[in-house]
Amino acid sequence: MKKLLTAAAVGAGIIMMMAPVVQAEELHFVMCGGEVREADQKVIDTFLANNPDVTVNMEAVPWGTCQDKSMTLAAAGDPVSLAYMGSRTLKQLAQNDLIVPVEISEEEQASYQPGILNTVSSDGKYWGFPHAFSTKALFINCQLIEDAGLPCVGPKTWTGLYNMAKAVKDNTGIAGIGLAGKDFDNTMHQFFNYLYSNGGSVINADTNEITLNSPQTVETLELYGKLLDVAQEGPTAFERSQIKALFNDGKVAMYIQGPWGRGAHKAGMKVITVPVPAGPSGVSGTLLITDSIAVFNGTGHEDTAMELARALSSGEAQYDLDSSWGLTPIKQYENGIVDKPYYENDDYWKVFVDPIGSGGPEPMFVDFKSLQTSINSMIQGMLLGEDSAENLVAIAAEELEEFK
Repeated sequence: MKKLLTAAAVGAGIIMMMAPVVQAEELHFVMCGGEVREADQKVIDTFLANNPDVTVNMEAVPWGTCQDKSMTLAAAGDPVSLAYMGSRTLKQLAQNDLIVPVEISEEEQASYQPGILNTVSSDGKYWGFPHAFSTKALFINCQLIEDAGLPCVGPKTWTGLYNMAKAVKDNTGIAGIGLAGKDFDNTMHQFFNYLYSNGGSVINADTNEITLNSPQTVETLELYGKLLDVAQEGPTAFERSQIKALFNDGKVAMYIQGPWGRGAHKAGMKVITVPVPAGPSGVSGTLLITDSIAVFNGTGHEDTAMELARALSSGEAQYDLDSSWGLTPIKQYENGIVDKPYYENDDYWKVFVDPIGSGGPEPMFVDFKSLQTSINSMIQGMLLGEDSAENLVAIAAEELEEFK
């Protein structure tokens, strides 16, 4: 019997030696923005509890360097597992085979707000899970409008916008509206809010045709030339956060901002928030801009990274992020995801949600930095009086052919 037990023990040892060793997977997760939101951390903690053989190395990196870092590591053959970054980067990453497409079921597709998935799609595929979303609206300092002798009611059209801004400038000496013209991404973004409210576009995502050179874009750029006379002095020196400071100091009466603007103004200011006014060729719209979670290629654990990305962007997890962060709802949560979502029956949120259907996505280009440079140069050219709107638009459109 003793010999039999010894043989059995030896056999068991051989079997244990032959059994595959489960190796821990370490996911390198880069989070642009410099912090990990509590809602995201809760999902990550649950994921780790359910997957004890997985670790997640979280690296929160400021926006200024984050996207370049993720892209550089991937190009050098040392990709991160997944990254939360601007959706504008996805086309370039996809074209260079640095990220993998994500599968979004038809049911999940239907849960998103209209147009959201256009911000992450290229060549008929989705390249990231949309994870943060903003729309824009016009914020108005009622005290300055009333000081100018007008009722504080949001303008519906560009003509109404200009007339209101002009009344403020003529009657109070204060700038009627803030214009972003600095070499920043939000200079381009502000312009797109006006462009989409005038029925314009930049590129046809299905055909990859540049559509910028249109009467609608020319009209939008001409609006900038007109607003120059009633805006703050030297708009090419200002980006959005600087205009917000002017607004808080009572030095501009109106400016375009995201939903986070509600908590960004001085206590006691009488502010109303209204849709971006409609241009002569369109209806009130907005820029649909998202940040997304992308899964990188070549790590050997793409499936695990995809599972985490999907968990972060799913139903109630995504709702927790949107509601706690104060973002425009990325999904139609009222359709069976949560009861009484934060934006329902709220006039403030209505201003940011209603224009989604008539909005347009941040354009996807292979060279998104050059897109920004071309659009900003076009805007600055108008603000500095360097050329006609027609010529500036034509030049920008021709440049974009190289970057799409």
